[in-house]
Amino acid sequence: MNLVVDIGNTTAKLALFDGTLPLEVVYDSNSTLERLPDICSRYAVEKAIVASVIDLSERALAQLSKLPVPVLWLNEKTPLPVENLYETPETLGYDRMAAVVGANEQFPDRDILVIDAGTCITYEFVDASGRYHGGNISPGMQMRFRALHQFTGRLPLVLREGRELPMGRDTDTAIRAGVLKGMEYEISGYIVAMKHKYPELLVFLTGGDDFSFDTNLKSIIFADRFLVLKGLNRILNYNNDKI
Repeated sequence: MNLVVDIGNTTAKLALFDGTLPLEVVYDSNSTLERLPDICSRYAVEKAIVASVIDLSERALAQLSKLPVPVLWLNEKTPLPVENLYETPETLGYDRMAAVVGANEQFPDRDILVIDAGTCITYEFVDASGRYHGGNISPGMQMRFRALHQFTGRLPLVLREGRELPMGRDTDTAIRAGVLKGMEYEISGYIVAMKHKYPELLVFLTGGDDFSFDTNLKSIIFADRFLVLKGLNRILNYNNDKI
């Protein structure tokens, strides 16, 4: 059984995999990993992978040092089951690559656009030959709401939850519609442009933000909230003889 430790900007996810199937996903503090001992006590873990986009606290490092199994620490030198064409792999967020690996594992012979809507919105492309070409990064939902408040003198900080109108009729609804519609048109624009170049394109939509939108392209979109975790598990299995 595999343990996947995915440490993000706001939270950590601890996932147990039996083969390619996630058995349980637990959300934990990214600074303490306080739920890690409980997970390890309840499952017969054989190996683990740790991936982090933050500098780990002493407490988190102490928790990870107690893992009683071989651990693969993901970095830019870790062998991958796809060809990485990114020019600066040392700056590539592990979550971006893991999402690509997770999508490629499910459809290894297809052109795929992976859209991850979390703290940032990322757009990644892997072709039908398993070559990762790179991707783009733009502000995520909460970042857009906060930016409108922080970089202006009078605009309020608006919550995602609330009245939604096609065109705002007060400041709150104007900001909410502007952010949500802006994301919708941005994402749809990427899909349309990529599908024009790659007619057989598939799209994976993942990430922490609960976001959906109307589009006539839904037949090619797969929603998978655990895509990054599945990719990390695939990377761990790919490196099975190296840990």
